[in-house]
Amino acid sequence: MARVLGVDIPGEKRIDIALRYIYGVGPCNAREILDRAGIDPSIRAKNLSEQQLSQIVHAIQDGKYVIEGDLRREIGLNLKRLQGIKCYRGIRHLRGLPVRGQRTQTNARTRKGPRKTVGVQRNPNAKTGIH
Repeated sequence: MARVLGVDIPGEKRIDIALRYIYGVGPCNAREILDRAGIDPSIRAKNLSEQQLSQIVHAIQDGKYVIEGDLRREIGLNLKRLQGIKCYRGIRHLRGLPVRGQRTQTNARTRKGPRKTVGVQRNPNAKTGIH
Protein backbone atom coordinates (compact mmCIF):
# COMPACT_ATOMS: atom_id res chain seq x y z
CA MET A 1 0.00 0.00 0.00
CA ALA A 2 1.50 3.32 -1.08
CA ARG A 3 1.16 6.50 0.98
CA VAL A 4 0.51 9.82 -0.71
CA LEU A 5 0.29 12.90 1.54
CA GLY A 6 -0.49 10.78 4.60
CA VAL A 7 -3.23 8.74 2.91
CA ASP A 8 -2.95 5.02 2.21
CA ILE A 9 -3.96 4.35 -1.38
CA PRO A 10 -4.85 0.78 -2.40
CA GLY A 11 -2.07 -0.94 -4.34
CA GLU A 12 -4.23 -3.25 -6.45
CA LYS A 13 -6.16 -0.41 -8.13
CA ARG A 14 -5.09 1.70 -11.11
CA ILE A 15 -3.42 4.90 -9.97
CA ASP A 16 -6.12 7.13 -11.51
CA ILE A 17 -8.71 5.33 -9.34
CA ALA A 18 -6.46 5.01 -6.28
CA LEU A 19 -5.82 8.78 -6.12
CA ARG A 20 -9.53 9.29 -5.49
CA TYR A 21 -9.03 7.87 -1.99
CA ILE A 22 -7.51 11.25 -1.12
CA TYR A 23 -10.29 13.49 0.20
CA GLY A 24 -10.88 16.26 -2.34
CA VAL A 25 -9.47 14.40 -5.37
CA GLY A 26 -12.10 13.20 -7.82
CA PRO A 27 -11.94 11.77 -11.36
CA CYS A 28 -11.07 15.06 -13.10
CA ASN A 29 -8.49 16.15 -10.53
CA ALA A 30 -6.87 12.68 -10.55
CA ARG A 31 -6.48 12.86 -14.35
CA GLU A 32 -5.03 16.38 -14.17
CA ILE A 33 -2.56 15.38 -11.45
CA LEU A 34 -1.33 12.39 -13.48
CA ASP A 35 -0.98 14.54 -16.61
CA ARG A 36 1.12 17.08 -14.67
CA ALA A 37 3.25 14.30 -13.19
CA GLY A 38 3.59 12.59 -16.57
CA ILE A 39 2.43 9.20 -15.32
CA ASP A 40 0.34 6.66 -17.25
CA PRO A 41 -3.09 6.36 -15.53
CA SER A 42 -3.32 2.60 -16.20
CA ILE A 43 -0.33 1.69 -13.96
CA ARG A 44 -1.26 -0.10 -10.74
CA ALA A 45 -0.47 1.87 -7.57
CA LYS A 46 1.78 -0.92 -6.21
CA ASN A 47 3.99 -0.72 -9.32
CA LEU A 48 4.87 2.97 -8.85
CA SER A 49 8.46 3.83 -8.01
CA GLU A 50 9.42 6.26 -5.23
CA GLN A 51 10.29 8.85 -7.88
CA GLN A 52 6.83 8.55 -9.48
CA LEU A 53 5.15 8.88 -6.08
CA SER A 54 7.14 12.03 -5.37
CA GLN A 55 6.16 13.40 -8.81
CA ILE A 56 2.51 12.87 -7.88
CA VAL A 57 2.99 14.63 -4.53
CA HIS A 58 4.72 17.58 -6.25
CA ALA A 59 1.95 17.77 -8.87
CA ILE A 60 -0.67 17.94 -6.11
CA GLN A 61 1.24 20.61 -4.16
CA ASP A 62 2.13 22.69 -7.23
CA GLY A 63 -1.43 22.50 -8.53
CA LYS A 64 -2.69 24.25 -5.37
CA TYR A 65 -5.37 21.60 -4.77
CA VAL A 66 -7.20 21.95 -1.46
CA ILE A 67 -7.31 18.40 -0.06
CA GLU A 68 -7.68 16.37 3.14
CA GLY A 69 -7.46 18.38 6.39
CA ASP A 70 -7.50 21.83 4.78
CA LEU A 71 -10.61 20.99 2.75
CA ARG A 72 -12.40 19.46 5.74
CA ARG A 73 -11.55 22.55 7.82
CA GLU A 74 -12.75 24.91 5.06
CA ILE A 75 -16.07 23.06 4.70
CA GLY A 76 -16.55 23.02 8.48
CA LEU A 77 -15.89 26.77 8.72
CA ASN A 78 -18.36 27.43 5.88
CA LEU A 79 -21.05 25.51 7.78
CA LYS A 80 -20.22 27.33 11.03
CA ARG A 81 -20.47 30.68 9.21
CA LEU A 82 -23.90 29.80 7.78
CA GLN A 83 -25.11 28.66 11.19
CA GLY A 84 -23.62 31.73 12.88
CA ILE A 85 -25.47 34.22 10.69
CA LYS A 86 -28.69 32.22 11.20
CA CYS A 87 -29.45 32.03 7.49
CA TYR A 88 -31.95 29.51 6.11
CA ARG A 89 -29.27 27.05 4.96
CA GLY A 90 -27.48 27.29 8.30
CA ILE A 91 -30.66 26.55 10.24
CA ARG A 92 -31.40 23.52 8.01
CA HIS A 93 -27.87 22.19 8.66
CA LEU A 94 -28.31 22.80 12.38
CA ARG A 95 -31.62 20.89 12.50
CA GLY A 96 -30.36 18.05 10.30
CA LEU A 97 -32.95 18.63 7.57
CA PRO A 98 -32.46 18.72 3.78
CA VAL A 99 -30.73 21.94 2.74
CA ARG A 100 -31.40 22.20 -0.98
CA GLY A 101 -35.15 22.44 -1.23
CA GLN A 102 -36.12 18.78 -1.15
CA ARG A 103 -39.51 17.72 0.19
CA THR A 104 -39.66 16.55 3.80
CA GLN A 105 -43.23 15.38 4.36
CA THR A 106 -42.24 12.04 2.85
CA ASN A 107 -38.73 10.81 2.07
CA ALA A 108 -35.69 12.80 3.36
CA ARG A 109 -34.80 9.81 5.55
CA THR A 110 -31.07 10.16 4.90
CA ARG A 111 -31.01 13.55 6.61
CA LYS A 112 -33.76 13.01 9.18
CA GLY A 113 -32.68 9.53 10.28
CA PRO A 114 -34.97 6.61 11.06
CA ARG A 115 -38.64 7.35 11.79
CA LYS A 116 -39.59 8.27 15.34
CA THR A 117 -43.01 6.69 15.76
CA VAL A 118 -45.46 8.79 17.74
CA GLY A 119 -48.11 6.73 19.46
CA VAL A 120 -51.11 7.49 21.64
CA GLN A 121 -50.81 6.61 25.32
CA ARG A 122 -53.83 4.87 26.82
CA ASN A 123 -55.11 6.19 30.10
CA PRO A 124 -55.34 3.21 32.51
CA ASN A 125 -57.95 5.08 34.61
CA ALA A 126 -60.25 5.72 31.64
CA LYS A 127 -63.65 4.06 31.65
CA THR A 128 -63.97 1.10 29.34
CA GLY A 129 -66.85 0.82 26.91
CA ILE A 130 -68.19 -2.22 28.78
CA HIS A 131 -71.08 -1.56 31.23
